[in-house]
Amino acid sequence: MLQLKNISKTYSPNNNAVRALRGISLSFKRSDFVSILGPSGCGKTTLLNIIGGLDHADDGDLVIGGRSTKAFGDRDWDAYRNHSIGFVFQNYHLIPHQTVLQNVELALTLAGVSKKERRKRAIEALGEVGLADQIKKRPSEMSGGQMQRVAIARALVNNPEIILADEPTGALDTETSVQVMEILKKVSESRLVIMVTHNPELAEKYSTRIIHMLDGEIKNDTRPLTDEEIAREAEMDRKLGEEKKKIKLPSMSFFTSFGLSLKNLFTKKGRTTLTSFAGSIGIIGIALIYAVSQGTTNYINLLQEETLASYPLTIQATTVDLTTLMQAFVGAASDNIGNHDREKVYSQAILYDMMNAMMNAETMENDLKSFKEHIEKEQASEESVLGEALSGVKYTYDFNLMVYTQNIDGNIIVSDSRQLLSDLISQNLGMDMSTMTQLAQTTGENNSMMGSMMSQSTLWNEMLSAEDGGLISPVLENQYDVIYGSWPEKYNEIVIVVNEFNEIDDLTLYALGLKSREEIDKIFMATMRYEEIETEQDAWTYDEILARDYRVVLGSNAYYFDENTQTYIDLRESDAGLRYLYANAVPLKVSGIIRRSEEATSTMISGGIGYTKALTEYVIRENARAQIIEKQLSNPETDVFTGLPFKGEVKTDAEKAEAFNAYAACMTNQEKADAYRSIKSVPDEAQVSQMVAQQMAATDTETMIAMLVKGAAETMGMSEEAAKGYIAQMPESDLQALYANAMSEQIRMTIAEQAAAQLSQVPDDQLSMMFDAEMARWTEEQRSAWYDAVMKFSESTYETNLKLLNYVDIDVPSSINLYTSTFESKDVIKQAIDEYNRDVPELSKIRYTDYVGIMMSSVTSIINAVTYVLIAFVAISLIVSSIMIGVITLISVQERTKEIGILRAIGASKRNVSRMFNAETMIIGFTSGLLGVVVTYILCIPINAIIHELTDIMSLSAHLPINTAVVLIVISVLLTLFAGIIPSRSAARKDPVEALRTE
Repeated sequence: MLQLKNISKTYSPNNNAVRALRGISLSFKRSDFVSILGPSGCGKTTLLNIIGGLDHADDGDLVIGGRSTKAFGDRDWDAYRNHSIGFVFQNYHLIPHQTVLQNVELALTLAGVSKKERRKRAIEALGEVGLADQIKKRPSEMSGGQMQRVAIARALVNNPEIILADEPTGALDTETSVQVMEILKKVSESRLVIMVTHNPELAEKYSTRIIHMLDGEIKNDTRPLTDEEIAREAEMDRKLGEEKKKIKLPSMSFFTSFGLSLKNLFTKKGRTTLTSFAGSIGIIGIALIYAVSQGTTNYINLLQEETLASYPLTIQATTVDLTTLMQAFVGAASDNIGNHDREKVYSQAILYDMMNAMMNAETMENDLKSFKEHIEKEQASEESVLGEALSGVKYTYDFNLMVYTQNIDGNIIVSDSRQLLSDLISQNLGMDMSTMTQLAQTTGENNSMMGSMMSQSTLWNEMLSAEDGGLISPVLENQYDVIYGSWPEKYNEIVIVVNEFNEIDDLTLYALGLKSREEIDKIFMATMRYEEIETEQDAWTYDEILARDYRVVLGSNAYYFDENTQTYIDLRESDAGLRYLYANAVPLKVSGIIRRSEEATSTMISGGIGYTKALTEYVIRENARAQIIEKQLSNPETDVFTGLPFKGEVKTDAEKAEAFNAYAACMTNQEKADAYRSIKSVPDEAQVSQMVAQQMAATDTETMIAMLVKGAAETMGMSEEAAKGYIAQMPESDLQALYANAMSEQIRMTIAEQAAAQLSQVPDDQLSMMFDAEMARWTEEQRSAWYDAVMKFSESTYETNLKLLNYVDIDVPSSINLYTSTFESKDVIKQAIDEYNRDVPELSKIRYTDYVGIMMSSVTSIINAVTYVLIAFVAISLIVSSIMIGVITLISVQERTKEIGILRAIGASKRNVSRMFNAETMIIGFTSGLLGVVVTYILCIPINAIIHELTDIMSLSAHLPINTAVVLIVISVLLTLFAGIIPSRSAARKDPVEALRTE
């Protein structure tokens, strides 16, 4: 039973109160056909809207099935309209972009009925109104009567308890009106039908109860319910209320919202396309920026990886801290720079900073043995941050890999272009290799002949090994292509490196044994004489290159101990000895020929031949087993080559005297005799001074000048006149000092010659006895003096001998090269070194200079600046797109206002309405994003062609990753969803009554 108790409703348009309903009280049976008549504006439709839950009374109570609606919330009213009310409107109010079947199904969809069930019930409802054969048509394809019948079917499909018909025949002709009334009459047999109409004839003919209204009040009711009927209906409501299950709240699923919005958009294909394209412009811009940026980033990452591979973080055993100097050169300035006006030109004090940095550059020793152990420990740990950041580690040692080969002349030569350059320079220019290198660096002629020769001087290069113990690092495999053969698989296998044209330079060809010394000399001499010569381009097959023979001679094996002389002989100084060494050396096999990859931007191998880390370790281990090295290591104070002691560090007088005593105790008679002659040849300093003073006193100035002029002319190659003019300008004091010094040297030589002549007649045995006798009387001071004057020392040092023998400790590298693929990983490595330094004593701390890091600081600033600009550009694009989508969605809300009213009338909630427009914005966003991504992929084709044409860099290409494309589409969807929040909320807040009135 439906009851209205003292219902009142007042509208206040323009602050003018209008009482639409004035205390209406009515009761309605469960099944009845009630017509409400009255003039326009009397409150009929307002009453109908209040009964249907579209509008709410200001006062009074609407009781439904014995339940008051005063406590109803929005969701309760939504459920009431969906399950209990069916609306039939004068203007049909069908959704135009939905088919007849879909219009009828909509209420069932909100009620949560399954697809199969709602289709069945919708077809049955359409069958009841005679439209079962019209289910696929759209409202625009039907007549007014057919559309009204569809509206009735929609009202009936959910089996509501009440049908509310507002002027259902107002827009129909008489015949069609009769058909509609017949349908409503039949419906009223099982449920309550309340019809608002202006046609009293139809009301009289079909209604069972007629209510007349005027000015918001009930003027006449032809058949009001009696008390007995009300009590009977109330009892029935009570019983049904006990049996009725809880009504499920209506809800429009996302897919329903999506379908409604999609079909609406399809009805406006032109505008939808333009909107999507407009929305895609921002996405296209962002996608293209990211594609180009990603392509550039990929290229930079590749360049960075290869550059870092060529310039690793190097830690030397001996290092000079040049950080301050580097900062001074790259622009570190004083604190007072710029603290003045700009009306004059001012000086900048940078010379002091640079000179101060140079003078204070500190030389430090690094404990690389301990650090090597630390690195190997970190690499073995799976959880090590340092091990994860490292892409490779290369230990270098201070030793010379002595490789020999037999050239085309049959001669055994050192396979080293540096040695060839040294010989050529020394032979033709009269300077050694170190002088040449310094000259090249000083003049900066890196592109000249000299600079080119310097850059090509290193021929043999150790290749970076793989982290997993493999002979070749993957970084190298990416940088080079194997054009013939294979990468080394054994320790004694090597590769030959050719340039991009499969060429090898002359110097390398000589070192490889493929050119004779005569050809090289001819080229060098022609160059030095500025002569033009014609050179023929030679060629060799790959197999000829791989057939070349190279041998490694161990440094210790180069020396042979002669039992007769008890000394070591360098076998390399004779052709026979060299051939013997070559025949017994470690053979090397050329396993392949490699060439720089076209995609590689930098390479690690600077020379023409690459060998493995395994060869280095093999040579070091085998060399360390040599007898001569063991002998030198066990006698660090004696030179194994000469048998003489090393002079060592500066000693005190007491230490010198003690060393002289030990030396004398081991001397033979012959050695004692020679030592005694040397001692007696040393004049007494007091005697020399006395004789010089006597000579000076007996010589006048003119004699001094004459003697000095004669001496200068003889020793300096000057003419006597030039020497005389030079000496005549000297002050008196300088003249006397120069003459005294000359006389002192002459007296010493005279005394030494006299002593030698006298002692030459004395037998060695007697001189040995005289040495022993006098030694007992010598003071500590005298013995200290004889230590310097008499003792014979090796001209070499312990360290020099070990280097000459090519001995190194494999656990003590001369430098450690830490390779990484990114600057981020490099920062991790530097941080790991800092952490290592915090945990070790001061003497074990690692010190190094990151030259690349200092120079890259400006590059980082540029990259950051570009990034900020792109972010700002993207932010502006997003804001513009958001505003545009929001405006378009708001327009769509205005266009679909009536649809909003229809949905609310059949039970859709505010959230359902909001979701429908959110779905529309998501569709537009998805379409825009997808279109933007597709267009971006298409535009990348010509963009890449232009980039390749302008830069000639094939590895630099605009590229939009798939995951980024998906993210951009998601961003587009989220962006449009965000932009549609305000319009969708506006749609949800619309008054359904006002919405239904909108045309």
